[in-house]
Amino acid sequence: MAKICDICGKKPVYGHNVSHSHKLTNRRWEPNLQKVKVVVDGKTQTLRVCTACIRSGKVQKAV
Repeated sequence: MAKICDICGKKPVYGHNVSHSHKLTNRRWEPNLQKVKVVVDGKTQTLRVCTACIRSGKVQKAV
């Protein structure tokens, strides 16, 4: 399953680990995704949402 936020589309970013000798190895930074029950069009759905969207109020949690 792809690690992509269902709200903003945030996805992994690629780069390098850099050692002391400046040897580069590949790595990736993944978004902090959480499974959240959200109200969408009056119905409850479970979405994978990044914590930035949760904190900013872009989603309304289901009660």
